[in-house]
Amino acid sequence: MMNNKLVILGAGWLGCALLRDAKSNGWHVQATRRKEDLSEDIKAFCVTDSVLHHTLTLNDAYWVCAIPPRMRQSESLYLETLRLALETANLMQCRGFLLCSSTAVYGTESGHFDEQAPLAPKETKRQQILQTAEQMVSEQGGKVVRLAGLVGPDREPGRFIAGKHLSSSSQARVNMVHQQDVVDGLLRILSCWDDAKPVYNLCHPSHPTKQQYYQSHCEQYGSEQPSFASDEVISRVIDGSAITELGFEYRQMI
Repeated sequence: MMNNKLVILGAGWLGCALLRDAKSNGWHVQATRRKEDLSEDIKAFCVTDSVLHHTLTLNDAYWVCAIPPRMRQSESLYLETLRLALETANLMQCRGFLLCSSTAVYGTESGHFDEQAPLAPKETKRQQILQTAEQMVSEQGGKVVRLAGLVGPDREPGRFIAGKHLSSSSQARVNMVHQQDVVDGLLRILSCWDDAKPVYNLCHPSHPTKQQYYQSHCEQYGSEQPSFASDEVISRVIDGSAITELGFEYRQMI
C-alpha cells in the first residue's frame, strides 16, 4: 500500500472497530473523540462556537467520518463539524475523504434501491442532514458509503427489540449489515480509492421479512418476540452489490 495513514473521525462503536482492524492491517491510525484519550491512537476533535480544536498530526492521510448524525443534536452542529473537518482535512493534505452516511437517504417507500436510485424528498430533518452532508463531501471530491441498519457486538437484534411493539410492518423487508462487513468494506474502498465509485451502499444481500428475522433472533437469544403495527406487505430492498466489483464479499451473518 502506497499510503497507509488513516484519520477516523468518531471513535465510537464503528470507529473503534475500524481503528482496531486498520491497525492490524498495517495502517498508521489516529481516531478522534471530543476529549483526548489516554491511548496514543485517540486524538481530540471538538467544535465549540464554530471553532475547531484538535490534536491530529497525520498529514497526507485518508479520512473516514464515522460520526453519526444524531437527531438529538442540532442540525447545525453536525454539519458545522463536518464542514470544519473537510477544511482541516484539506489543510492536512488529505488523500481522500470517506463519509459514513445512511441508506435512510432513500426514504421509507417500497422499491429497489441501488446507488443510482432517487433520494427521498428533503421533507424531514433527517433527510436534510443526511443529504446535505453527502453533498458537502461530494463537492470536495470525497466519497460516500450509505450504511444499512447496523448489527454486531452489543447490537444483537434478539436483545434490542425483545418484547417491543414496533411501528413497522411484520412483512417489511430487512436491510441490515454487520459491523465487520462495514469495516472490511471501508478498508476495501480506501485500498482501491482511485478505482472506487463516488457512492456505495453497504447492505447484506439477505432480505427476510422482519417477522422472520426477529423471530429467528429472539429464539436464538431466548427473548420475547416483538409485535408489529401491521402486516402490510412492504418490499423496500437496498442493493449493496456494487461494492463487490472491488473484490469485496459480504461474509458476516446478519
